[in-house]
Amino acid sequence: MSTLLSNLKKGILDENPTFVQVLGMCPTLAVTTSAINGLGMGLSVTAVLMGSNLVISLLRKVIPDKIRIPAFVVIIATFVTVIDLLLQAFFYDTLYQSLGLYIPLIVVNCIILGRAEAYASKNPPLASVFDGLGMGLGFTIALTVLGVIRELLGAGSFFGMKITPASFQPAVIMIMAPGGFLVLGILLAIFNHLRSRRETKAGERAAEKEE
Repeated sequence: MSTLLSNLKKGILDENPTFVQVLGMCPTLAVTTSAINGLGMGLSVTAVLMGSNLVISLLRKVIPDKIRIPAFVVIIATFVTVIDLLLQAFFYDTLYQSLGLYIPLIVVNCIILGRAEAYASKNPPLASVFDGLGMGLGFTIALTVLGVIRELLGAGSFFGMKITPASFQPAVIMIMAPGGFLVLGILLAIFNHLRSRRETKAGERAAEKEE
């Protein structure tokens, strides 16, 4: 159980794919013009991560080493196709039209391929599912936070609901590409500063125990 919880914490904090590993920057910057888009993309990636990690882990002793990458891509593409069809069927107006091409591109998302190669192909199914869940939640949280900030500053709304007074003048640049880079850079700096402080305090506590 401790290993499973560690996998969750690792994906959300210690190895967050956006704020620590800086992976998947294309969808991160492109779809976070609103909070609902960020949440939708994050949950889609989480579902693909969990499903592909599970299947790859179950087949890890069957897939030959020479064709493991093509096999991983086929497995991931299967789950992406399922998610794409589900979004098209049930969330066509709210998410599918907004996310568009970025859903099929999940197939080549380096986060998913990276976890398949680095973890799922070497570990048992349950641990691999939790690894995918942790990484997916970390990615989802990052995209949602980015989307909330950009939507609030750029449109004066929160998940599509207008919450700012009529006198508020939105900074339209925040929902454009330069705004995405600016917000991401600030959040990266804050996250890594807090992470550095937490690691320093953990080191100090460890040193005190040794004394």
